[in-house]
Amino acid sequence: MKLYAESCEQNREPILEVLQTYLSDRQKVLEIGSGTGQHAIYFASHLPHLVWLTSDLPASHAGINAWLDEAALSNVNRPLALDVTKTEWPSVDVDAVFSANTAHIISWSAVEKMFSGVGRLLKAGGIFCLYGPFNYGGEYTSDSNAQFDVWLKSRDPNSAIRDFEALNRLAIDHGMSLENDHVMPANNRFLAWCKQ
Repeated sequence: MKLYAESCEQNREPILEVLQTYLSDRQKVLEIGSGTGQHAIYFASHLPHLVWLTSDLPASHAGINAWLDEAALSNVNRPLALDVTKTEWPSVDVDAVFSANTAHIISWSAVEKMFSGVGRLLKAGGIFCLYGPFNYGGEYTSDSNAQFDVWLKSRDPNSAIRDFEALNRLAIDHGMSLENDHVMPANNRFLAWCKQ
């Protein structure tokens, strides 16, 4: 069954604009948490030089495959089973990792394991791009983000908008340094780290 997320339609163009900066010279990208599959199809169709590896928990695979079947793109792979909390990740050779709207949905311990996994996966020069809402100095960047955080915690106490500083510390701990922090529409950001 093909699922649809309105947010994917709304944010895909601004994300693509920034993604192109980092993926123009890349060959293979792993998307962590492909969700519905909409982002994968849109980005891969606009970045035909790339092989796009989708991944998510197995429960999401049918929905992702429905989008892949319809789009019939030769540069998007079938979804890999990836649980960021597991030590064993799929064995893939990629030079970039992308994830959108995941860090605030999963628990903090899962975020830590995601950064650890990305740090292990990427070789020197590899790029990690993370999109979503983030706090700075422990403060919300907007009233809407503050309201969104209340909603997140009401549906799952382990989820929350994460602090940029804590995420950057994780990146540093796993051998990555911040390349840039892009301001995005709707009070979101696009963070990019490079593996050293």
